[in-house]
Amino acid sequence: MLDKVFSEGYCSLMESFDTYYASIYLDRYKELKEALLSEREPVEVKEGLLKGYFMDEGSLMASSALPVKPGDRVLDMCAAPGGKSLILATKLKGEGSLILNDRSRARRERLKRVIAEHLSSDVSQIIKITGHDARKWGLYEQACYDAVLLDAPCSSERHLLANARLLKEWSPSRGKRLANDQFAFLAAALESVTLGGFILYSTCSINPLENEAVIAKLFKRRLGRAVEVTPMPLIGEKREYGQIILPDRANGRGPLYYALLRRIK
Repeated sequence: MLDKVFSEGYCSLMESFDTYYASIYLDRYKELKEALLSEREPVEVKEGLLKGYFMDEGSLMASSALPVKPGDRVLDMCAAPGGKSLILATKLKGEGSLILNDRSRARRERLKRVIAEHLSSDVSQIIKITGHDARKWGLYEQACYDAVLLDAPCSSERHLLANARLLKEWSPSRGKRLANDQFAFLAAALESVTLGGFILYSTCSINPLENEAVIAKLFKRRLGRAVEVTPMPLIGEKREYGQIILPDRANGRGPLYYALLRRIK
Protein backbone atom coordinates (compact mmCIF):
# COMPACT_ATOMS: atom_id res chain seq x y z
CA MET A 1 0.00 0.00 0.00
CA LEU A 2 2.79 2.40 0.93
CA ASP A 3 4.63 1.51 -2.29
CA LYS A 4 1.49 2.33 -4.29
CA VAL A 5 1.09 5.68 -2.55
CA PHE A 6 4.75 6.50 -3.14
CA SER A 7 4.47 5.45 -6.80
CA GLU A 8 1.41 7.64 -7.37
CA GLY A 9 3.06 10.58 -5.65
CA TYR A 10 6.23 10.10 -7.69
CA CYS A 11 4.31 10.01 -10.98
CA SER A 12 2.44 13.18 -10.09
CA LEU A 13 5.66 14.95 -9.12
CA MET A 14 7.43 13.81 -12.28
CA GLU A 15 4.55 15.09 -14.37
CA SER A 16 4.82 18.47 -12.66
CA PHE A 17 8.61 18.43 -13.15
CA ASP A 18 8.25 17.63 -16.86
CA THR A 19 5.60 20.30 -17.37
CA TYR A 20 7.79 22.93 -15.71
CA TYR A 21 10.93 22.23 -17.74
CA ALA A 22 9.07 21.58 -20.99
CA SER A 23 7.75 25.15 -20.69
CA ILE A 24 11.38 26.30 -20.76
CA TYR A 25 12.95 23.96 -23.31
CA LEU A 26 9.84 23.33 -25.46
CA ASP A 27 10.36 20.65 -28.12
CA ARG A 28 13.93 20.14 -26.99
CA TYR A 29 12.96 18.95 -23.52
CA LYS A 30 12.32 15.31 -24.42
CA GLU A 31 15.79 14.91 -25.89
CA LEU A 32 17.35 16.82 -23.00
CA LYS A 33 15.61 14.68 -20.37
CA GLU A 34 16.78 11.49 -22.08
CA ALA A 35 20.34 12.81 -22.02
CA LEU A 36 20.04 13.75 -18.34
CA LEU A 37 18.88 10.22 -17.53
CA SER A 38 21.68 8.57 -19.50
CA GLU A 39 24.85 7.30 -17.87
CA ARG A 40 27.68 9.76 -18.23
CA GLU A 41 31.38 9.04 -18.51
CA PRO A 42 33.48 11.25 -16.21
CA VAL A 43 36.99 12.22 -17.26
CA GLU A 44 40.09 11.57 -15.21
CA VAL A 45 42.10 14.63 -14.19
CA LYS A 46 45.75 13.74 -13.58
CA GLU A 47 47.96 16.76 -14.20
CA GLY A 48 49.54 18.00 -10.97
CA LEU A 49 47.78 15.39 -8.81
CA LEU A 50 49.07 12.46 -6.78
CA LYS A 51 46.37 10.30 -8.32
CA GLY A 52 43.57 10.79 -10.80
CA TYR A 53 40.29 12.48 -9.90
CA PHE A 54 37.17 11.74 -11.92
CA MET A 55 34.74 14.56 -12.71
CA ASP A 56 32.27 15.65 -15.34
CA GLU A 57 34.11 17.06 -18.32
CA GLY A 58 31.76 20.04 -18.41
CA SER A 59 32.74 20.94 -14.85
CA LEU A 60 36.41 20.65 -15.76
CA MET A 61 35.98 22.93 -18.76
CA ALA A 62 34.05 25.56 -16.82
CA SER A 63 36.31 25.65 -13.75
CA SER A 64 39.33 26.05 -16.02
CA ALA A 65 37.82 29.32 -17.29
CA LEU A 66 38.65 31.18 -14.04
CA PRO A 67 41.95 33.06 -14.54
CA VAL A 68 44.28 31.92 -11.76
CA LYS A 69 48.06 32.09 -11.67
CA PRO A 70 50.74 31.29 -9.06
CA GLY A 71 50.76 33.87 -6.27
CA ASP A 72 47.06 34.76 -6.52
CA ARG A 73 44.73 34.87 -3.52
CA VAL A 74 41.80 32.62 -4.39
CA LEU A 75 38.50 31.81 -2.67
CA ASP A 76 36.33 28.78 -3.45
CA MET A 77 33.09 29.74 -1.68
CA CYS A 78 31.23 26.40 -1.87
CA ALA A 79 34.12 24.01 -2.42
CA ALA A 80 32.97 20.46 -1.59
CA PRO A 81 33.32 17.82 -2.88
CA GLY A 82 36.53 19.35 -4.21
CA GLY A 83 37.05 18.57 -7.89
CA LYS A 84 37.08 22.22 -8.93
CA SER A 85 39.26 23.02 -5.90
CA LEU A 86 41.90 20.63 -7.22
CA ILE A 87 41.92 22.51 -10.53
CA LEU A 88 42.49 25.81 -8.70
CA ALA A 89 45.23 24.33 -6.50
CA THR A 90 47.18 22.94 -9.44
CA LYS A 91 47.03 26.34 -11.14
CA LEU A 92 48.50 28.03 -8.07
CA LYS A 93 51.38 25.52 -7.84
CA GLY A 94 51.89 26.09 -4.13
CA GLU A 95 52.16 29.89 -4.41
CA GLY A 96 49.62 32.40 -3.07
CA SER A 97 46.65 31.28 -0.98
CA LEU A 98 43.56 29.14 -1.53
CA ILE A 99 40.59 29.27 0.85
CA LEU A 100 38.21 26.33 0.46
CA ASN A 101 34.91 26.97 2.18
CA ASP A 102 31.88 24.78 2.79
CA ARG A 103 29.28 25.27 5.49
CA SER A 104 28.48 21.54 5.87
CA ARG A 105 30.72 19.68 8.30
CA ALA A 106 30.19 16.37 6.49
CA ARG A 107 31.07 17.93 3.15
CA ARG A 108 34.16 19.58 4.66
CA GLU A 109 35.37 16.19 5.87
CA ARG A 110 34.99 14.82 2.37
CA LEU A 111 36.79 17.88 1.02
CA LYS A 112 39.70 17.30 3.41
CA ARG A 113 40.03 13.70 2.21
CA VAL A 114 40.02 14.76 -1.44
CA ILE A 115 42.77 17.33 -0.80
CA ALA A 116 44.89 14.92 1.25
CA GLU A 117 44.59 12.10 -1.28
CA HIS A 118 45.23 14.12 -4.43
CA LEU A 119 47.62 16.99 -3.64
CA SER A 120 51.24 16.92 -2.53
CA SER A 121 52.20 18.87 0.58
CA ASP A 122 54.07 21.40 -1.61
CA VAL A 123 50.80 22.25 -3.37
CA SER A 124 48.39 21.91 -0.43
CA GLN A 125 50.41 23.95 2.09
CA ILE A 126 48.74 27.16 0.87
CA ILE A 127 45.21 25.75 1.44
CA LYS A 128 42.93 26.62 4.34
CA ILE A 129 39.53 24.93 4.76
CA THR A 130 36.76 26.93 6.45
CA GLY A 131 33.07 26.47 7.31
CA HIS A 132 31.50 29.91 7.05
CA ASP A 133 28.14 31.00 5.66
CA ALA A 134 29.43 32.26 2.33
CA ARG A 135 26.39 34.48 1.84
CA LYS A 136 27.90 36.80 4.49
CA TRP A 137 31.51 36.63 3.31
CA GLY A 138 31.58 40.14 1.92
CA LEU A 139 30.74 41.58 5.35
CA TYR A 140 34.04 40.42 6.80
CA GLU A 141 36.56 40.24 3.95
CA GLN A 142 36.28 42.91 1.29
CA ALA A 143 38.47 43.21 -1.80
CA CYS A 144 40.75 40.42 -0.54
CA TYR A 145 40.83 37.92 -3.41
CA ASP A 146 42.15 38.02 -6.96
CA ALA A 147 39.74 35.28 -8.03
CA VAL A 148 36.57 33.76 -6.55
CA LEU A 149 34.92 30.53 -7.61
CA LEU A 150 31.24 30.28 -6.72
CA ASP A 151 29.88 26.85 -7.61
CA ALA A 152 26.50 27.64 -6.07
CA PRO A 153 24.11 25.11 -4.47
CA CYS A 154 21.37 24.51 -7.04
CA SER A 155 18.48 22.31 -8.14
CA SER A 156 20.87 19.79 -9.71
CA GLU A 157 18.14 18.29 -11.87
CA ARG A 158 20.29 15.45 -13.18
CA HIS A 159 20.68 14.09 -9.64
CA LEU A 160 16.98 14.56 -8.92
CA LEU A 161 15.98 12.57 -11.99
CA ALA A 162 18.32 9.76 -11.00
CA ASN A 163 16.93 9.43 -7.46
CA ALA A 164 13.21 9.23 -6.69
CA ARG A 165 13.80 10.14 -3.05
CA LEU A 166 15.71 13.28 -3.97
CA LEU A 167 13.02 14.26 -6.45
CA LYS A 168 10.64 14.69 -3.50
CA GLU A 169 12.61 17.82 -2.61
CA TRP A 170 11.65 19.48 -5.89
CA SER A 171 8.74 21.85 -6.45
CA PRO A 172 7.99 24.49 -9.11
CA SER A 173 9.04 27.18 -6.64
CA ARG A 174 12.37 25.54 -5.77
CA GLY A 175 14.37 27.43 -8.38
CA LYS A 176 13.12 30.80 -7.18
CA ARG A 177 14.02 30.00 -3.57
CA LEU A 178 17.48 28.82 -4.52
CA ALA A 179 18.01 31.85 -6.76
CA ASN A 180 17.59 34.15 -3.75
CA ASP A 181 20.44 32.38 -1.97
CA GLN A 182 22.52 32.25 -5.15
CA PHE A 183 22.24 36.01 -5.53
CA ALA A 184 23.33 36.47 -1.91
CA PHE A 185 26.39 34.28 -2.57
CA LEU A 186 27.20 36.21 -5.74
CA ALA A 187 26.77 39.62 -4.12
CA ALA A 188 29.15 38.49 -1.34
CA ALA A 189 31.65 37.31 -3.95
CA LEU A 190 31.56 40.73 -5.61
CA GLU A 191 32.45 42.41 -2.32
CA SER A 192 35.21 39.88 -1.66
CA VAL A 193 37.05 40.12 -4.97
CA THR A 194 39.59 42.85 -5.70
CA LEU A 195 39.05 45.60 -8.25
CA GLY A 196 39.92 43.96 -11.56
CA GLY A 197 39.55 40.49 -10.06
CA PHE A 198 37.46 37.66 -11.48
CA ILE A 199 34.41 35.71 -10.31
CA LEU A 200 33.34 32.46 -11.90
CA TYR A 201 29.70 31.69 -11.12
CA SER A 202 28.51 28.18 -11.92
CA THR A 203 25.68 25.73 -11.23
CA CYS A 204 24.72 22.27 -12.47
CA SER A 205 21.11 23.42 -12.90
CA ILE A 206 19.17 23.69 -16.16
CA ASN A 207 16.85 26.34 -14.69
CA PRO A 208 17.45 29.85 -16.10
CA LEU A 209 16.22 31.33 -12.80
CA GLU A 210 19.32 29.89 -11.14
CA ASN A 211 21.66 30.78 -13.98
CA GLU A 212 21.48 33.82 -16.24
CA ALA A 213 18.72 35.42 -14.16
CA VAL A 214 21.05 35.54 -11.14
CA ILE A 215 23.69 37.34 -13.21
CA ALA A 216 21.07 39.73 -14.57
CA LYS A 217 19.96 40.51 -11.02
CA LEU A 218 23.53 41.28 -9.96
CA PHE A 219 24.00 43.67 -12.89
CA LYS A 220 20.74 45.40 -11.99
CA ARG A 221 21.27 45.58 -8.21
CA ARG A 222 25.02 46.35 -8.44
CA LEU A 223 24.84 48.57 -11.48
CA GLY A 224 28.18 49.29 -13.13
CA ARG A 225 30.28 47.28 -10.69
CA ALA A 226 30.97 44.18 -12.79
CA VAL A 227 31.07 43.11 -16.42
CA GLU A 228 30.82 39.75 -18.12
CA VAL A 229 33.96 38.37 -19.72
CA THR A 230 33.50 35.82 -22.50
CA PRO A 231 36.11 33.09 -22.07
CA MET A 232 37.97 31.94 -25.15
CA PRO A 233 37.46 29.45 -26.53
CA LEU A 234 33.75 29.68 -25.85
CA ILE A 235 32.51 26.36 -24.44
CA GLY A 236 28.78 25.67 -24.36
CA GLU A 237 25.66 27.42 -25.61
CA LYS A 238 25.60 31.19 -25.14
CA ARG A 239 22.86 32.62 -22.98
CA GLU A 240 21.95 36.27 -22.35
CA TYR A 241 24.64 36.09 -19.68
CA GLY A 242 27.05 33.20 -19.45
CA GLN A 243 27.12 29.83 -21.19
CA ILE A 244 25.54 26.44 -20.52
CA ILE A 245 26.79 22.97 -21.36
CA LEU A 246 23.84 20.61 -21.87
CA PRO A 247 24.28 16.86 -22.34
CA ASP A 248 21.94 16.48 -25.32
CA ARG A 249 24.23 18.68 -27.44
CA ALA A 250 27.56 18.20 -25.66
CA ASN A 251 28.11 14.44 -25.92
CA GLY A 252 26.75 13.79 -22.43
CA ARG A 253 28.72 16.52 -20.68
CA GLY A 254 27.03 18.66 -18.06
CA PRO A 255 24.67 20.16 -17.34
CA LEU A 256 26.92 22.99 -16.28
CA TYR A 257 26.14 26.70 -16.44
CA TYR A 258 28.94 29.22 -15.94
CA ALA A 259 29.54 32.95 -16.23
CA LEU A 260 32.85 34.72 -15.85
CA LEU A 261 32.63 38.20 -14.33
CA ARG A 262 35.19 40.90 -13.62
CA ARG A 263 34.82 43.56 -10.95
CA ILE A 264 35.38 47.02 -12.38
CA LYS A 265 34.16 49.24 -9.53
